[in-house]
Amino acid sequence: MKKLFYFAIVLFLITGCENKEQTENINQNTKPGTRAVTVTEKLDASNYTYLNVEENGQKFWIAVPQMEVKEGETLYFTKSMEMKDFKSETLNKTFESVLFVEDISRIPQVNKEQLSNVHSVVGSATKENIKVEPLADGYTIEKIFSEKESLSGKIVKVKGVVVKVNSQIMNRNWIHLQDGTGAQGNFDLMVTSNDEVEVGQVVVAEGKVTVNKDFGSGYSYAVLLEEAKVKPE
Repeated sequence: MKKLFYFAIVLFLITGCENKEQTENINQNTKPGTRAVTVTEKLDASNYTYLNVEENGQKFWIAVPQMEVKEGETLYFTKSMEMKDFKSETLNKTFESVLFVEDISRIPQVNKEQLSNVHSVVGSATKENIKVEPLADGYTIEKIFSEKESLSGKIVKVKGVVVKVNSQIMNRNWIHLQDGTGAQGNFDLMVTSNDEVEVGQVVVAEGKVTVNKDFGSGYSYAVLLEEAKVKPE
């Protein structure tokens, strides 16, 4: 009987039963129906992790496939099913109400329209006739691409010319930099930043090298310089 009960839960989750009380969009860049919750307590069971979470000042319990999570972390989900008076045999605890969540994530799911915008932003670029003197304590764009695996997760600096800017997509600015180095797809470096710059400016960008960034729906990129501080030289 217990197996049938758990199977019923899984079946409901797979078919995408949505909680009717899902909040409005967190912002225009996230998938409609996304909820953001902050973890205040964690209980591990055999197959699930039960989390007491807070959303807009209200606390409630959710159940997710067993995961490592810390108090204070923010998690996101869109699909859930409420179970009332649910008893966890492992914990010997009855929850007055618990939401079984299917798609828990540390990153909010992105609106597909925004993904399309990102794809157009980070897509193919034309190499401009540019020549920039590299920084003594920095990297050229070609070198960032060629050493991307060893640089992954590290903070680096690069100087280049802004050849294209797309502002405030997914709450950040997407800046194309070129310095005249590189060829065959490794001459244009995408930089994400909250700083404002203009096309034609020579800038110094300092940020974290991220390799094989995947935004979902097939939109993945070999190299990004993320959370960068970008200043005109």
